[in-house]
Amino acid sequence: MKREDKNTIIDSLVEQLKSSKNFYVTDASSMNAEVTSKLRRKCFESNIEMIVVKNTLFRKALEKTQGKFAELHPILKSNSAVMFSDTANGPARLIKEFRKKHEKPILKGAFVEESIYIGDNQLEMLASLKSKNELIGDIIGMLQAPANNVISALQSGKTTLAGVIKTLSDKKE
Repeated sequence: MKREDKNTIIDSLVEQLKSSKNFYVTDASSMNAEVTSKLRRKCFESNIEMIVVKNTLFRKALEKTQGKFAELHPILKSNSAVMFSDTANGPARLIKEFRKKHEKPILKGAFVEESIYIGDNQLEMLASLKSKNELIGDIIGMLQAPANNVISALQSGKTTLAGVIKTLSDKKE
């Protein structure tokens, strides 16, 4: 591969790294074409971009983005596939679901919302993370609960309150 081609690939990876808050590095080696095609199809359906990249080129792209990716350098061995996603837990859920029928991909590491996770043992925890939209929904639900309780209490007690007021007004006469 020519140096210009390598530089083009590195620049492309740098742009993807800058535009994505989450990426997962997986070991997809020894997967045959059929299984790889199924994985790519699942990624496409889940809005996850999966690319197979040379470790040295990906390492150079990580260095060029000037992020805090030094912890990821040791995992860049053997064949690597990188999954870019807008949702933090999307790739982890996809990998977990895909591995019910297949042996791979194995999670090498992940960069999720400025945190680094190393090792396949982190997969379960990453899959259980809530996405930003799920967290916002939970917060809105918690904020609405007290207001809903007050409104329902006022609505259920309006007939009682009206009866008490009527009784008190009748007593004065």
